[in-house]
Amino acid sequence: MITITENAQSKILDILAEENNPNLKLRTFVQGGGCSGMSYGFTLDEEQNDDDFEIPVGTFKVLVDAMSMQYLQGASIDYKEDLLGSQFSISNPNAETTCGCGSSFSVADDYYDHQFQE
Repeated sequence: MITITENAQSKILDILAEENNPNLKLRTFVQGGGCSGMSYGFTLDEEQNDDDFEIPVGTFKVLVDAMSMQYLQGASIDYKEDLLGSQFSISNPNAETTCGCGSSFSVADDYYDHQFQE
């Protein structure tokens, strides 16, 4: 499914601890927009939808909606700190191109055809 690196796990735990709400989960999603066509997003969410995939990671859970999971299947979420700042990043084997900052991506046209044929 989706891999969460140790760096990302540690940062997520820090964020959840700051929020002090045991019902919060990390929601990862894909949406239209960004310089490469689609962009990644992260938010905290208490609600889990019927079509969400729930990924247990240690003491917390990551939620991914069904549409986003098509694009994130096999991806890895990491947390990086460097001279440009700190951010979550996604290494996505489904992305054909990505922007310089890594926050948006595109997939091949035949990927869309394959995913939505049924």
